[in-house]
Amino acid sequence: TSRIPNPESRVPAPMLSSAIPIFPLPNVVLFPGVFLPLHVFEPRYRDMVRDALAGDRVIGMALLKPGREHEYEDVPPVFAVGCAGVITHVEQLQDGRYNMVLRGVERFRITGEEKDGRPYRIARVEYLDERVSKADHDTLRRLRHRLEELLGSVSQVSDPQLPANLSDEELVNALAQYLDLEPVERQALLERPSVATRGHALVDLLEMKTMTPLAPPGRGLVH
Repeated sequence: TSRIPNPESRVPAPMLSSAIPIFPLPNVVLFPGVFLPLHVFEPRYRDMVRDALAGDRVIGMALLKPGREHEYEDVPPVFAVGCAGVITHVEQLQDGRYNMVLRGVERFRITGEEKDGRPYRIARVEYLDERVSKADHDTLRRLRHRLEELLGSVSQVSDPQLPANLSDEELVNALAQYLDLEPVERQALLERPSVATRGHALVDLLEMKTMTPLAPPGRGLVH
C-alpha cells in the first residue's frame, strides 16, 4: 500500500499567482495538503520544473479529459478544476530528468490560458476557498469514524499506513488521493465544494466499492 507522508514535513505555502504552469496528465489528481511524487523526463516539463524552481516553486496539476490522451503532445482539453502544488523536494538527475515531490496547496479553476512562447502551458486561474467551518469540523469528525470502518472492508487498503496526527480534513484529502480510485472518481472528489462534501462523497464511493471489486492497481506517476 502507499505510505501517506507525515503532514509535519510540510513547507510553508507560497503566495499564489493568478497565472501558473500546469502539468496536464491522464491519471493524476492532486489534493490540498497531500504529497505527490513525480518523475519528470519530457523536455518541456523539465523546462517547467526548472522555471518553477527559479521562481515560486508552484505547479498546477490538471487532469486530462478522458478520450483525449492521444492529443497529449498538442494542447488537449483538461478539467477546469485542478490543484496548485509547491515543490517540496527535488532531485535533478545527471541526464536532466527530475524526481520531485509536490504538496497540494489550493484548488483552482482555470479561466483561460496564456500563450507566451514557453513550451509548456500557462493557465490563468482563480483559487477556490476551502476553509473548514465549525459545522464542517463536526461533520468531518463523524465521517472520519465511518471512513476508518470502511477502510477495513476494502481489501487493497486494509493497511493504508496513515500517520496518526492527520487532521480530519487531511485524512479525507489523503484518502481521496491515495486510495485505488479511477482518475475521474478522484476528479469528482476534487470538484466537491468543501472538504465535508468531499468526505460524504468518499464514504458513498467506498460503500459502493465494498460491494464491487476495486480497479486493478498499477497507474504510475512517470511522465
